[in-house]
Amino acid sequence: MTGIGGSTAAAELNTLQLWASPAPAITREERIARIDRARTLMAQTGADMLIVGAGASLRYFAGLAWGATERLVAMLLPIAGDPIFICPAFELGSFEAGIGIDGDVRLWEEDARPSALVADALRAANATTLAIDPALAFLFVDRIRRDAPHVALVDGGPVIDGCRMVKSPAELALLSQAKAMTLEVHRRTARILHEGIRASEVIRFIDAAHRALGSTGSTFCAVQFGRSTAFPHGLPQDDILRDGDLVLVDTGCLADGYHSDITRTYAFGDVGDEIRAIWNIEHEAQAAAFDAVRPGAPCEAIDAAARRVLERAGLGPNYRLPGLPHRTGHGIGLSIHEPAYLVRGDTTPLAPGMCFSNEPMIVVPDRFGVRLEDHFHVTETGAAWFTPPQPAIDDLG
Repeated sequence: MTGIGGSTAAAELNTLQLWASPAPAITREERIARIDRARTLMAQTGADMLIVGAGASLRYFAGLAWGATERLVAMLLPIAGDPIFICPAFELGSFEAGIGIDGDVRLWEEDARPSALVADALRAANATTLAIDPALAFLFVDRIRRDAPHVALVDGGPVIDGCRMVKSPAELALLSQAKAMTLEVHRRTARILHEGIRASEVIRFIDAAHRALGSTGSTFCAVQFGRSTAFPHGLPQDDILRDGDLVLVDTGCLADGYHSDITRTYAFGDVGDEIRAIWNIEHEAQAAAFDAVRPGAPCEAIDAAARRVLERAGLGPNYRLPGLPHRTGHGIGLSIHEPAYLVRGDTTPLAPGMCFSNEPMIVVPDRFGVRLEDHFHVTETGAAWFTPPQPAIDDLG
């Protein structure tokens, strides 16, 4: 059993070491295989070319960790031939240092229109249909439309999501590492709690602990005490921990760009029978969602399985409170939230290699909330946890 309280932040940080066996990075060969898969999906959708903007999808295909800004950095993937990269001329050195595959790099100066380079590439390839990265800013899409009026613009989601939703063994290993690191941070966080500690102090500890394990720090961190737990993403205040408070901690980190996102909810002192009963219902709902996973089942069926548990306990129905105010889970990978989603209306069939959060939170309005969040990946026969679920309200495992 992992204790709650009784240690100090300094003591916990002093015993943390760099992660002993980091998962290997994604290889150039795997990225090339991803591009081949994208071209297969492009052919199925009738696209002659795909544009992928800066962000998670560009990292997925090209290995380039580059955030989206008002300057266009993108990959154009023709149905055949080398990828074409659009890059600001003054960024070439940084671009070349980060890119993970070969391609034709085309530069634009600050007073030029990068959309013209896109239009030139489309004309040279005799392309009539361009699949657009769903995350590409409208600013760029509108300019491409103006510079290439002869080209039909279509949704590139079926291509990009069709690649990214199913994770390879290498991706699963990186996701597993990130989640294991965050779970270790959760265990140590529980041990530093004491009456009077501020949420901001806990947040700083969590960031330092992630760094001590070798991550770049927390990608996000929510620490909520008492009434604040009733608000899924907290309140704009610095909570102070009191005896008898419910504690909710939601945080994550990265392993070579792949995310963790784990939530633990537990008791600091005696929280009372009602909270314990709700915690047990939450635990049962999370287990029901996991048990419902089968290849070929629609994503929405997993959400429905969790809600049936809540409704049998008199919670809900639907999004009514007390009950579950949001979806049961989301896809996760290079983006912390990515398709597909465990929510009513998402009929995407589950397939081996797909990865999801499982977090059917229960909110009792203006009083408290309980969220247990772990992640699983779909297997040939069902699901496998990345991290073991929390066993009890006063035990982090």
